[in-house]
Amino acid sequence: MSVSHWSLIEEQRRRLAAEVGTLHKQAPVQIALAYPSPYHVGMSSLGFQTIYRELHLHPQASAERAFLPDDVAALRAARAPLLTYEGERPIAELPVLAFSVAYELELTGVCEMLDLAGLPVLARERDASMPLVIAGGPLTFSNPVPLSPFVDVILMGEAEQLVHELCDLIAGAPAGPGGRALVLDTLAARPGFWVPGHPRGLAPVVARADDERLPARSQIVTPHTELSSMFLIEPERGCSRGCTYCVMRRTTNGGMRTVEPERVLGLVPDHARKVGLVGAAVTDHPRIVPLLRTLVDAGRQVGISSLRADRLSAELVGLLARSGARTLTTASDGASERLRDAIDRKTKEKHLLAAAQLARDAGMRTLKLYLMLGLPGETSADLDELVRFGSELSKIIPLAYGVAPFVAKRNTPMDGAPFAGVNEVEHKLGYLRAALRGRAELRATSARWAWVEYMLSQGDESAGLAAMDAWRAGGSFAAWKRAFKERGATPRGAQRPSDGRLRLPALAAWPTAAP
Repeated sequence: MSVSHWSLIEEQRRRLAAEVGTLHKQAPVQIALAYPSPYHVGMSSLGFQTIYRELHLHPQASAERAFLPDDVAALRAARAPLLTYEGERPIAELPVLAFSVAYELELTGVCEMLDLAGLPVLARERDASMPLVIAGGPLTFSNPVPLSPFVDVILMGEAEQLVHELCDLIAGAPAGPGGRALVLDTLAARPGFWVPGHPRGLAPVVARADDERLPARSQIVTPHTELSSMFLIEPERGCSRGCTYCVMRRTTNGGMRTVEPERVLGLVPDHARKVGLVGAAVTDHPRIVPLLRTLVDAGRQVGISSLRADRLSAELVGLLARSGARTLTTASDGASERLRDAIDRKTKEKHLLAAAQLARDAGMRTLKLYLMLGLPGETSADLDELVRFGSELSKIIPLAYGVAPFVAKRNTPMDGAPFAGVNEVEHKLGYLRAALRGRAELRATSARWAWVEYMLSQGDESAGLAAMDAWRAGGSFAAWKRAFKERGATPRGAQRPSDGRLRLPALAAWPTAAP
């Protein structure tokens, strides 16, 4: 074992030693549960942690975690395999390799991990002697098609019950190629599973977990994450709102489902001094204030993932400040009230003004607003309104904007809307930075990478293959542009019929916005 490989193993062991809640188990169905981003990102994923626990709850299954290395080059230089955390085993030695994929740009992480495992990246090039490769995660609510060239099975939607069905089937299948074929044939005919290219496959259906499976929550608490030593739990799942750009809107999987505060509180471990309440619309929970009050009165620091400006109150903001929050974060989304009305956001200037005042009264230092730029129909007048209103807010409390270029997602009312264009978005960002200088901080995600995300979010198998090509070519923006062009990848729309099934084949082509 080389010195560099040994140092990588030691880093895994240090992280493992710092965890609280790690699971170890011997079982016949052994699964490498992989996250295609580094450890500190993967361990902040509530879905990843929930599936880790569910796999261990199955009487015949166990899971060992693996992550995209922090330093891929170092692992390649050591000529060493990618190892699991719990067992320090090469991930290709386990019979099942399961990926949790959150969003489109993690496709290159899937390719990287398969390659580091010594496995062919494309599913069609793997044989029955290799692990069964499956995938699930938030990406499946929108457009899993670009993921399909790399995996054997995709679990669609909420997977808490699907993983038990999967483990039952694998545990009961005979050994050898015949057993693998039986598993794939059976899954192809079951709702919630998509076996790409299978002749008997059903149209993919997004699964919904039974309410008794809720809430999702952390299994492991660790300081080595984006949310250091924070226990995450969802007091609600889904959303009751109809924002037209959002995958998790009221028509998705039956809309918003709430969990009683008493159950949430009963699942928060005594050792958790920091608690994150996670969901698409946490402050829409009808009992969010009593839940928050109980946690804060117990001396815990509390964070909320989705504060809606029209649901804020002096008590709620005050409780967050008591728990240690120094920034109040919410969203305006559209640059103007006209655009917010157009996307059914419902947030008015009066709500944002009230949020600024509440944050100042509670002693917070900053108001942070998330904003989308490049919405269809956006004009210079909308940006002028943003500058005018941002200037008003900044007189109440220091203001920061987190800006993301608009990217249309499949299975939303805005499915198929074109990307504004890299040059246009960068021009608008330049205007806002100059106009708001000295009045508001502006932090923006890359317009170039937003265009790549758009191409994948609106793409088909060719977009996935382009992701593989771009990864092999080094992953630069130029490599992505070239790969999309050579693969003929074109953004396309999709629809969700009234029966809830995803109609994944393209229905209409949109011109690719010039990067």
